[in-house]
Amino acid sequence: MHPSPAPLRALTPTEIVTRLTQLNGAVAHGWRLIDGALEKGFACASFEHGMALANAVAWIAQRRDHHPTLHLSPQRCTVRWVTHEPAGITVRDFACAAAVDALFKD
Repeated sequence: MHPSPAPLRALTPTEIVTRLTQLNGAVAHGWRLIDGALEKGFACASFEHGMALANAVAWIAQRRDHHPTLHLSPQRCTVRWVTHEPAGITVRDFACAAAVDALFKD
């Protein structure tokens, strides 16, 4: 029998800063903590490119059963991750942010 996974909990401010540093690495314009959520804007060459990015994020969200807020404009797609239950930023938000970043790996 496998042990039950630990219950999901909101991360402490120190844990958030540590994970944010690990997630972003040396990237100057990486994920940021804005109004209690992880947020990152992605430049898009066209509206169609932004829609493709939004659809890829939607696929990640559905697979992980964790849904972000997306804001799409003709040249930008902004992704915001935050957990509603428990309220705050959790390991799920960081895992999803990392999955979105993986879309841009060579």
